[in-house]
Amino acid sequence: MTPASDSVTTPPTRAKTSAVLVVGILGTSMGAILVRLAYGEGVPSLSIAAWRLVFASAILLPYAALHQRGQMVRFEGREMVWVIVSGLFLGLHFATWIASLAYTSVASSVVLVSTGPVFVGLGSWVILREPPTPRQVAGMGLAAVGSVVISWGDFGGGTAPLLGDLLALTGAVMVAGYLMIGRHLRARRSVVAYAAPVYGVAMLVLVAIALLSGQPMAGFPPMAFLWLLALGVVPQLIGHTSLNWALGHLSATLVAMATLAEPVGASILAYLLLGETVGWTTGAGGAVVLAGIYLASRGEARRRRAEE
Repeated sequence: MTPASDSVTTPPTRAKTSAVLVVGILGTSMGAILVRLAYGEGVPSLSIAAWRLVFASAILLPYAALHQRGQMVRFEGREMVWVIVSGLFLGLHFATWIASLAYTSVASSVVLVSTGPVFVGLGSWVILREPPTPRQVAGMGLAAVGSVVISWGDFGGGTAPLLGDLLALTGAVMVAGYLMIGRHLRARRSVVAYAAPVYGVAMLVLVAIALLSGQPMAGFPPMAFLWLLALGVVPQLIGHTSLNWALGHLSATLVAMATLAEPVGASILAYLLLGETVGWTTGAGGAVVLAGIYLASRGEARRRRAEE
């Protein structure tokens, strides 16, 4: 758990920051594969999201209580409120995005939830006083085009497209709020002290939503729980915690943009692990997304040099 041991007072090297961000994207990219394996064992979508946070919280909360208790108890009243809101945003992001897939096409859902960086960029400009650089704006546009290309062959369809699209868009707003709060609080607390309570709140939100929706939390075969545990460890503990670590050292806009590489990483991992073919739209769109992220990262590097 290397990202978890960071110090908020020691600035890392650019190489370390980039490496942790890549680890975060690779970790979250495993999510789609593990979700598919859990689906294959008969686990419903909201139950998958809930168990993902249950396992992540069951591991991280005790660790935080033992090693980061001092920082956790020093959360002031207003900070604790923001921690709760961040967890609420994270839980609602998973719930609304997963629910959108039942009503609209995968492509529409993916493209709309990928608008998160736009909301992060606007919110960071207005709230965090971190205006995006021209290169970040250009990179954001490139990455958005790449997301559309990746999903080009799957647009249209769904039982209630308008409802599904609204749910996916809500998921984008929720993840934007989660990332912006993380950017604000990570400047004051270590990644474990911040992430542990946030994951705990998100767990409570998702378990409540799953149960209220009538989706079971038990009765699955043992292999299902193995995949659910892997979801809690790889995409959540390794993936999201690495992204939260990066929020202490990079702008929320750049971290949000980096998450657009998740479909690219998922496609590569599916090819390597499951033998799935990669279509030309995925390859071309993925290249455009990565070019956009690279352009935005160069803008971030230039801004950091100017501030030093």
